[in-house]
Amino acid sequence: MSSTAFTAHGDHVRLTVRLTPNGGRDAIDGLETAADGEEYLKVRVRAVPEKGKANQALLAFLAKTLGLAKSKLSLISGETQRKKILRIESDPEDLMKRLAELAGR
Repeated sequence: MSSTAFTAHGDHVRLTVRLTPNGGRDAIDGLETAADGEEYLKVRVRAVPEKGKANQALLAFLAKTLGLAKSKLSLISGETQRKKILRIESDPEDLMKRLAELAGR
């Protein structure tokens, strides 16, 4: 089952995340649909939202969870917002399956 929270694009996948910094633990809390119908993956990190610490923690946590090098993940947009769009360079087909599993689909 696909999700609008992650979409395949040739050599990478775009992932929409709603980040909760200072969340007490690093965890993926599943998929959620916003009021506008857009889906996103809910992720929480322990890091505080200052000087990009939460963004770095998000990239490190997802890289570790997906078994990828941190250099394969980058922030496309949402530097200072809770909603972020990430670019994950990997085999899209394999990555889409792993993201669906993480999201509980």
